[in-house]
Amino acid sequence: MNDFFISTREETPAWIIELGGYLDAHTAPQLEQTFQEMLERERYNIVVDFCELSYISSAGLGVFMAFIEDVRAHQGDIKLAGMKPKVFSVCDLLGFPMLYEIYDHRDEARNKFIEKSEAGPVDS
Repeated sequence: MNDFFISTREETPAWIIELGGYLDAHTAPQLEQTFQEMLERERYNIVVDFCELSYISSAGLGVFMAFIEDVRAHQGDIKLAGMKPKVFSVCDLLGFPMLYEIYDHRDEARNKFIEKSEAGPVDS
């Protein structure tokens, strides 16, 4: 089995979470902790780069569902990028393309946050 890893870094105006290995019920708590730290530090523009992720289970995907409402409540978003076909098929099966913006590469996702910041606040 591939070891799971997470790395994070700032690429203004977003924070990149890079995932690798296997994300399943055993490793999902590590991702939960990372999202919790992002929220505690008020980091709401998040790009999750799946480029090194080999496998994801429904438990792994559940982590995203647990945090998306809190992130969006702070006018942020979680954008997904770099999925291998096998990982995308699991996400697609569970309806993630209807809930999340999914990009081929993290730079595309990050650029959406840049466009949003350049557009400025939306008046109600």
